[in-house]
Amino acid sequence: MTTRLEHNVADTRFEIYLDDVLAGYADYAEREDPKVRDFHHTMTFPEFRGHGVAAKVVEYALQDSRTNGYRVIPTCWYVEKYIAEHAEYANLVA
Repeated sequence: MTTRLEHNVADTRFEIYLDDVLAGYADYAEREDPKVRDFHHTMTFPEFRGHGVAAKVVEYALQDSRTNGYRVIPTCWYVEKYIAEHAEYANLVA
């Protein structure tokens, strides 16, 4: 199974594809001043649940945010939980 992660700027979300099928995404709202992304919703489609899809897309979103100088607000419970379990992302929280 191939995995592809993308930043869909037009829809303000990070997406994960498994074998070219959209498996899930992490939505955010963006502010430029200061540079903040509010991650407010994470979705894994039912047929892909239980395979770490949400973790992969959230990790990708957080890495991209760090690389591009964004802080994050983990409004989504899953993003908040992921950051709590992965202390290396705690310094991103606005």
